[in-house]
Amino acid sequence: MPKVDVYDEKKQKVGEIELADEVFAAEVKAHLLHEVVVWQLAKRRAGTACTKTRSEVRGGGRKPWRQKGTGRARVGSRRSPLWRGGGTTHGPKPRDYDYNVPKKVRKAALKSALSDKLAEEKLMVLRGFGLEAIKTKAFAEVLATFQTQNVLVVTAGPDEVLEKSARNIPMVKVLRAEGLNVYDILRYDRLMLLEPAVGRIEEALS
Repeated sequence: MPKVDVYDEKKQKVGEIELADEVFAAEVKAHLLHEVVVWQLAKRRAGTACTKTRSEVRGGGRKPWRQKGTGRARVGSRRSPLWRGGGTTHGPKPRDYDYNVPKKVRKAALKSALSDKLAEEKLMVLRGFGLEAIKTKAFAEVLATFQTQNVLVVTAGPDEVLEKSARNIPMVKVLRAEGLNVYDILRYDRLMLLEPAVGRIEEALS
């Protein structure tokens, strides 16, 4: 089992923790990471883009000119896609981009993402941030102590003080262990786990 140091908010080592091989030392499978990230982004798509076909645009009830004798091409409606202001051909319509990915694939991808962060030494475990009240400045000072700006912080459960202290800092996100996902792990440069969150993650993925 890999061992990592546990730090306090002043970057002082306060202990060690053993991480489960099954979760944090799994084989990194890039194709699964790609598949799950694409799935997550597809789920987020609103799918509300909409264009009007020739049957939906306004006007076009009268034939613009007679069929023969004008020397021009025959036209039956001003709503033709060939005309400015006419309908759109094969344009987007509201649709749902969601599809299913097996639960085993999602779990394997999450293990790969966590293992990759640990292998690259971009995963750290904290005992806590030591915040007694909502204070963005205090939260930023802790990040400065660890010399990191682009970080995903994972908590074991709801932590209003931490979540509200971090919400105005760019490229920082506080996420509960239950919402941990591949896209956010890969999006942020560093992964900061609070010590209680480690057990929650291992319990969910074991």
